Amino acid sequence: MSNDTLRGCRDGAQTGMIQREIYLMNAASLFAKAEAEKDSAIKADFENMARACLRLANQADRNAQNDVVHETPPPPRDRDQP
Repeated sequence: MSNDTLRGCRDGAQTGMIQREIYLMNAASLFAKAEAEKDSAIKADFENMARACLRLANQADRNAQNDVVHETPPPPRDRDQP
């Protein structure tokens, strides 16, 4: 397997594609490689990686729908002060 298949996140940032699309393309590529593979152990590995990419695509979709704002918490108060 080439490193291109596993490099989806970095490539997505460079090409402007959203994460979900990158993961879906990786999943399709891995399923195609599994289909062509004759060794059953390697085929199973490709299929497992493809399913992981599908789960990541679903998570990326959910993350894109969230509008999370991270704020720095206030400094801790001294316990001796009221």
